[in-house]
Amino acid sequence: MVKSSKYVDWGRTDYRAALARQVALLEARKSGTVTDTLVFTEHNPVFTLGARRGAEKNVLWDAKMLAKQDIEVVEVGRGGDVTYHGPGQIVGYPIVSLEPRRDLHEYLRVLEQTIINALGCFGLATARRKGQTGVWVGKRKIAAIGVAVRSWVAWHGFALNVDGDLASFAGIIPCGLGPDIGEVTSLTRELGADKTPTKDEIKRVLAEEFWKLYNDYLSTSGPAKTRKKKR
Repeated sequence: MVKSSKYVDWGRTDYRAALARQVALLEARKSGTVTDTLVFTEHNPVFTLGARRGAEKNVLWDAKMLAKQDIEVVEVGRGGDVTYHGPGQIVGYPIVSLEPRRDLHEYLRVLEQTIINALGCFGLATARRKGQTGVWVGKRKIAAIGVAVRSWVAWHGFALNVDGDLASFAGIIPCGLGPDIGEVTSLTRELGADKTPTKDEIKRVLAEEFWKLYNDYLSTSGPAKTRKKKR
């Protein structure tokens, strides 16, 4: 069982190149040639389309506007709808085996709780919303989650908005959200730039929380627990 706060940091990446690296890690994990791995990266601007039917209809910008903004659109095999990745986000890709438990629904809760716990350590209260995957500050979505599984190895993961320009979210209906459901926010918008921790600090805490909750997931049948400790 993994007991670690370790992660691999790919730095800034083009989405397609990072996707290929993810697939290579996925295949290596399936074959047992690597252990469970948590990857962090920050993508160049991209809209990604999940497997949900009709996701492409939630891209609002036409080809001309997409080219002007230098944003590509990539179809991927994860769950969920359309989302934006770009500078100022921390994107986390846990490539981990769910074989001992095989409960994808609960694994999604692990990812949500990882972010809830980590942001709580920095003084921001967040929560789940019934019927909506992700992490929220009231009606404002701060993190998107979408995963896929092959042979009970999970890949893809989460995107946490830290300090980036949120203007590109105007080009989509993120995760299919309508204006009556909510808007997108970031850690800087909620805490202020002077109180926003560095990305390295956030990654360290995210890794600690993820491995703890992932181990709990493997070893228990109960729901992921909230940690109230503030760092």
